[in-house]
Amino acid sequence: MTDTGDRIQPNFKNLTHTDYGKPNDMQHMPLQELTKPHVDSFNYMLEEGLGKAVQLIYPVEFALPDGDRISFTVLDANVYKPVVSQSNKTSVNLKVYPAECRQRFVTYKGNFQITFVWKINNKPQDTVERTIGEIPIMVKSKRCNLQGLSPSELVKHGEEAEEMGGYFIVNGLEKIIRMLIMPRRNYAMCMIRPSWRSRGKQYTEYGVQIKCVRQDQTGMNNVLHYLSNGSATIGFGYLKELFYVPVMFILKGLLNVTDKYIYDFILKKMIEFYKGCIVFMLRQALTEDLTSQNKVLQYIGSKFRIKLPLPEWYSDEEVGQFLIRECICIHLENNTDKFNLLIFMIRKLFAFSKGECAAESADSPANQELLLGGHLYLAVLKEKIESWLISLKATIQRNAKTKEGSYKLTSKTLEDAFRHTSDVSKSVEYLLSTGNLVSRSGLGLMQTSGLAVVADKLNFYRYLSHFRCVHRGAFFAEMRTTAVRKFLPEAWGFLCPVHTPDGAPCGLLNHLTAFCQAVNIQYPTAHLYKLLISLGVTPFDAPPPGNLKDCFPVLLDGKHMGYLHSSIAKKVEQKLRVMKVKALKQVPTMMEICLIPKTEFASQYPGLYLFTTPARMMRPVKNLALDTTEMVGSFEQVYMDICINQSEAIPGVTTHEEFSEIRMLSSLACLTPYSDCNQSPRNMYQCQMGKQTMGTPCHAYKYRADNKLYRIQTPQTPMVRPGMHDHYNVDNYPMGTNAVVAVISYTGYDMEDAMILNKSAFERGFAHGSIYKSELIDLRKKAQDKYRTLLVFGSKSGDKRTEGKLDPDGLPPIGTYLQDGDVFYSYFNLQTGEYRVEKYRKSEPAYVDHIKIIGNDTGTGDLEKVCIVLRIVVSTFKRDGITENFCRSVN
Repeated sequence: MTDTGDRIQPNFKNLTHTDYGKPNDMQHMPLQELTKPHVDSFNYMLEEGLGKAVQLIYPVEFALPDGDRISFTVLDANVYKPVVSQSNKTSVNLKVYPAECRQRFVTYKGNFQITFVWKINNKPQDTVERTIGEIPIMVKSKRCNLQGLSPSELVKHGEEAEEMGGYFIVNGLEKIIRMLIMPRRNYAMCMIRPSWRSRGKQYTEYGVQIKCVRQDQTGMNNVLHYLSNGSATIGFGYLKELFYVPVMFILKGLLNVTDKYIYDFILKKMIEFYKGCIVFMLRQALTEDLTSQNKVLQYIGSKFRIKLPLPEWYSDEEVGQFLIRECICIHLENNTDKFNLLIFMIRKLFAFSKGECAAESADSPANQELLLGGHLYLAVLKEKIESWLISLKATIQRNAKTKEGSYKLTSKTLEDAFRHTSDVSKSVEYLLSTGNLVSRSGLGLMQTSGLAVVADKLNFYRYLSHFRCVHRGAFFAEMRTTAVRKFLPEAWGFLCPVHTPDGAPCGLLNHLTAFCQAVNIQYPTAHLYKLLISLGVTPFDAPPPGNLKDCFPVLLDGKHMGYLHSSIAKKVEQKLRVMKVKALKQVPTMMEICLIPKTEFASQYPGLYLFTTPARMMRPVKNLALDTTEMVGSFEQVYMDICINQSEAIPGVTTHEEFSEIRMLSSLACLTPYSDCNQSPRNMYQCQMGKQTMGTPCHAYKYRADNKLYRIQTPQTPMVRPGMHDHYNVDNYPMGTNAVVAVISYTGYDMEDAMILNKSAFERGFAHGSIYKSELIDLRKKAQDKYRTLLVFGSKSGDKRTEGKLDPDGLPPIGTYLQDGDVFYSYFNLQTGEYRVEKYRKSEPAYVDHIKIIGNDTGTGDLEKVCIVLRIVVSTFKRDGITENFCRSVN
């Protein structure tokens, strides 16, 4: 069914449609939705993320030998659309399009510019705009020159009519930043990790972990550890180092309050047993004479000064404030909010260690979100800006050291330092070309490799799957336990149970369901505080609504808002849900609302949890009470009653209904016909085999230069098809041929061991296809000279070796049949006059399909670089492959 409830039925409209094959006025939206998580996350980075990131970059400060104090403060950052090089004097159109970059084997990139102000002794000197490199641009994003073009215009620019974007072009290859599974942000999880015992004396396996993520998508893990003596320490990382501090030191450093205030604040709702634990932690601070907020900050600053990149004139107190701001609950800006959240985490930790609440699984999709490509790109760019400023600082200090006391920082000397500071182009491009992350901080990730993969166009199925796959992480692939590979019930509707590869990545490489969405909007939440108060939530500065044992804590995006009495908690949840569905009171439609009830057994820690942050997985279901569509998330779904169809609905209990039975399947698994009649392993095999078959991967063969492209010669539309086949317009990229299969039993054989093919059908082209291979020939590399043109293509007249085989330009004519040892191309050395003829050295015979003459960025490199596209005619018939595919249909 569609989101409106209309059931999708298969049809053969394309066989009779008079306009089939012609570009439509608008692109097909279901296909565009498949890459939306990638494109929208990159657009978020462009429009909101960069602005928020530069505001959170701490000024780079240092002193010159003459005593002047210099500071660089970033004000803004912008990414621009790809244009031709300024040194190109011959180009008519300044815009650069993706098709050109694919064919020239270059990167589709635009200028990256920052604006910063530099000060001397805290006096502003000037505001500088500086391009610090060129960075890859995502295709179809708001900085791509294809953005907003109609299908006909896309075809004119060498693209597919249904071009979806969502990838980068790096050195001519289409690269995708993989979506990774990450812990749910700003949510404190109770966890048991036996490895935590090895972190120090008296450490136990109990802890409460929270992944704090700022609005610029940079994250920091904080872990509250329970010690066997009843105290707690907080662990955090900075520049790939782990540090542990007694949590009471942090609490006293956040607010200037008395020990009695902290004692009473924690003991609310706590049992008598923990009085001694809290007193013990308070006495720990007193043994160091930490009786006030200033003393605590000075103590923390003195211990951490050597590890933090701050100038020597900062006081210990300022260093302590920097540490708390940059390492403790970084998603909260207010110290009071950080204090309240840490108190909540301490209570949850004590309840967990006492067995009053259960451990939460980090492998459950309810406690997970996605790391989207645009968000990772944003975090990388923020760090590259910081690294560029640090590199600029090092250049200035080096110049000042060589000139001793005579060096003064002026606009002229600053410009000279710019020229000796390397830009960020190569480091950002390296991430996408290799998938390896080189980072000072690690960005809070558990892996530094495998972050980007090639979006190979083997066929349409395989290409689509790249944009919907989510990986658990390279770290988990090395684990011997199978716990991380299990498909848990919480994944229903968000991750497909069928579409996962067999073998090593099974259960680790999953795919989003066809209608699952990733949140890419940072909703404003300031107004929600007043709304919650009006609904009955009691803030901290008001008298409690009763005995706190009868109240629920209320948390909004990891911010403790107050308490809600259990007598009205369910009504408040229902009111919020109505406001969410009807878009009342500015309640976000993508908000998750989850009331975790209290139970007589140890279960999840109770409370009212609200989430509006990006990167969460959401999906549409039907709200039965309001008879409309509601978006639900993986966290709240666990506590909701959703039926598959009306026959399963329980009156008074069921609140939501699925739009269709196939909502649990991925976009590729939905394309398997009669999947409910197959054995479940067969459905899994089909998802993999469908991605391996030869098909029609694209239409713009002429404008591509892939290393290999496959093309089936006799495609047909399938006679047996599910409705989703037409929903995604798969007929535009046909992938197979219909076949009549007769299954017979015969002694010694079964249908998986042998098959008889119709000879005449095979001779007419059944199971035949072509392989397009691109041979790049760069004469500059042969000459080993990047700056001078020494070699050019050309054929020597009268040479019997090339006569009739090569054109005067030294290249083979279109349609030439090449075999191993045949003449391939020839070229001259302009300096020495040497003439060379190269031969074709491949085992497969091929036809020359077309030749691309490739220029350079300045438009001056004629006949130095060519791409010869060869077409190899093959038969796709393989006994095992065809038998297995036919067996899937027969079963």
